[in-house]
Amino acid sequence: MVDKNRPLYIFKYLWEHTDEEHPAIINDILAYLESNGIRAARKTVAADLVQLQDCGFDVVCTKSRQNKYFIGSHSLEPAELKPIVDAVQAAKFISPSKSIELIEKLSTLGSPYQAEQLKRRLYVEGKTKTHNETVCYTVDLLHYAISNEKTVEFRYIEYTPKKEKIFKHNGQIYRLSPYDLVWNNDSYYVFGWSESHKKVVKFRVDRMSQASESLIDFHQRPDDYDIERFCNQVFMMFDGELCRVRLRCDNSMMKTIIDRFGENVKTSLLDENSFTVEVEISASPTFYSWIFTYEGKISIISPQNVIEQYKKQLRSALRRLQ
Repeated sequence: MVDKNRPLYIFKYLWEHTDEEHPAIINDILAYLESNGIRAARKTVAADLVQLQDCGFDVVCTKSRQNKYFIGSHSLEPAELKPIVDAVQAAKFISPSKSIELIEKLSTLGSPYQAEQLKRRLYVEGKTKTHNETVCYTVDLLHYAISNEKTVEFRYIEYTPKKEKIFKHNGQIYRLSPYDLVWNNDSYYVFGWSESHKKVVKFRVDRMSQASESLIDFHQRPDDYDIERFCNQVFMMFDGELCRVRLRCDNSMMKTIIDRFGENVKTSLLDENSFTVEVEISASPTFYSWIFTYEGKISIISPQNVIEQYKKQLRSALRRLQ
């Protein structure tokens, strides 16, 4: 009976042991078959390999005195797998142990030789990772809830000045109708309608604890809900007063502005050294810190109340330094 499965064993061997740089000859395949209790002749194996090719399997044969065989393409090429592995490594919302587990699984999509290269890329110095081991399951729950218009409930984690992990508002249970998941600055956020806030808010997924499906009715998206606009307004994921500002920017800052606001941002030339940009932002401390980062190469032109608030932030910072 096992001999009838011989082509499957041959394909299994090629999948697990070959790629373009590590082909196999028929003698290698015969030895593998014999180790599994299958006896076969060279001509039989050669015919099986042709049959696999005829059935659409990507079995490549390099003609030579001893023909060499390998799997032409695994599920993902190394150039495709490596960025995915890098993303898993870099994502702060995935714990170290879960990162190792995921990369082990991802590595099976390449050849065994490529898999070893991927595993050696596991550890990257300086990566801050969450210790919440349930994040992947929370993300899965949120995807399900978004697709099926279900609500979720959870407790939210915060930290005391002693770095103790506690539940926010004495363990309050938050109930959310999730609309979108957003990955920003290596962290996952979920946007949706919060029953306690009575508006669309965001939560960081890795700070959600004991997440489960809720029995309350799903709150449909408000008519004015637009996730792209919402993310642009909630500048760098911090809330503040929404307003339209006009900025003066050094010409060298154009790539920075495009990276932050996109290619469709409204700009105009001011003089030979600078340009202006109009954007809607959340006037928050994070926005003011972003302006300060560029040491005068980006400055606020209007409105006046935002300029005054920026000056106030600077004066406050100076007092703290004195």
